[in-house]
Amino acid sequence: MIQKIPLEKILFLDIETVPGFGSWEEVSETGRMLWDKKTRFQRKEEISAAEFYGERAGIMAEFGKIICITIGMADKNDTLKIKSFADDDEKKMLREFGEIFNSPRLRDVILCAHNGKEFDFPWIARRFLINGMMPPTPFQTFGKKPWEIPHLDTMELWKFGDYKSFVSLELLAHLFGVPTPKDDIDGSMVSSIYYIEKDLQRIVDYCEKDVLTLANIFRRMRQEDLLKRYTNLD
Repeated sequence: MIQKIPLEKILFLDIETVPGFGSWEEVSETGRMLWDKKTRFQRKEEISAAEFYGERAGIMAEFGKIICITIGMADKNDTLKIKSFADDDEKKMLREFGEIFNSPRLRDVILCAHNGKEFDFPWIARRFLINGMMPPTPFQTFGKKPWEIPHLDTMELWKFGDYKSFVSLELLAHLFGVPTPKDDIDGSMVSSIYYIEKDLQRIVDYCEKDVLTLANIFRRMRQEDLLKRYTNLD
């Protein structure tokens, strides 16, 4: 029962990702060839590898990069404290993010994200490895039994065993009466805001709204009241 999990042990998390390069022309010849092979059977015939790169590279860890990770933890006063890691230098940002898991407070932390088991958690682990670093302990799943992996996923919780069901964070927010995080931008706009508008802070604000929404959806699933928002996590 999720009601029995101490809320202060849960690390709510969301990431924002973009293609590794702002344009197809910047991708190396080998990278283009491998992208073409990877996506050949995913693309419609009329869509070129170059067009598909702009549309889909940002959701594949092998061809994209993380530009923002936001985390949030609730305290015993039912307030959510949020901290964001964002940088154009992905390796620097990941290193700073990884350092938080050296804290004794996060030694037995439980990760929670929406669709985290298929997206956020593996993305983070893969990008750590690609950048020459070991993923933090909570992201290391090899050799562990399913019940030993400290991961929660609100999409999985909503499925109740129905493996065909997909539900967006926005829809769950609507169903549970939680303010929408999509009041400014949505995920489809992140790449252009990053590469064209060069407005990383706007993306950080969006990611923080997602984490607050995620935490409140989890609260609603436990039949609890909404959390307040704090912007400083010690």
